Amino acid sequence: MRSCRFATATATACAVLAAATFAVAAHGGASRDASAGVPRPKIVVRKIPFGPKRRAETATYAQRHYGTHTWRLVHPRVIVEHYTGSDTFSAAFATFAADTPDAELGELPGVCAHFVIDRDGTIYQLVRLDTMCRHTVGLNWTAFGIEHVGTSSRQILANRAQLSASLSLTLWLMSRYDVHLRNVIGHNESLTSPYHRERYRPWRCQTHGDWRRAEMQIYRTALAGLARRYGHAVGSQPRRVTRRCP
Repeated sequence: MRSCRFATATATACAVLAAATFAVAAHGGASRDASAGVPRPKIVVRKIPFGPKRRAETATYAQRHYGTHTWRLVHPRVIVEHYTGSDTFSAAFATFAADTPDAELGELPGVCAHFVIDRDGTIYQLVRLDTMCRHTVGLNWTAFGIEHVGTSSRQILANRAQLSASLSLTLWLMSRYDVHLRNVIGHNESLTSPYHRERYRPWRCQTHGDWRRAEMQIYRTALAGLARRYGHAVGSQPRRVTRRCP
């Protein structure tokens, strides 16, 4: 590898560039999206329980927080990257499957994500892509959630297998649903999204610490590089937006 052009430490930058290159080789034989030429990565389907009860809970949640009574995810425009804060896929799966009320409001449904990417690069799909998941305040109505097993974004950026799987999955979702690069965000960037909306006032400025802007700039740069290899246009990086908070 001759050069690494990310505005960060050389070791991390090179690891990310290597992962983007590895993603092309690792998923080059996967099935391709007929319209965009972007390969669908290998996905292991292991769904959490999401029957009529949880769908009804989700519709009630959506009504309270977004003003629309539905459990369906229609025309998603955002992809939010997370990390689990745990060390195993099984721990994350158990959390999402439990359908436990949140501690603040005692509100259902419990948290979930559409995908979890394990440390070895295995991509697990937990929820149908036409189903709303509760993973990011203000954005659940229009966002896919991707969780990464780990305790920091830097840890994930340094794991070539996990990161390459993440880039491949994210790019495939972008190509399939016409999501622009500026709308691939870290959870910590949620308040900067133009799609953010929250009717419950105390939560209008709530966000989390995972995947801050500095790490996401590295991630999005690698994602754009991978997209160029497939001739897929992704648009520009997001501009910094400040949301007024009380």
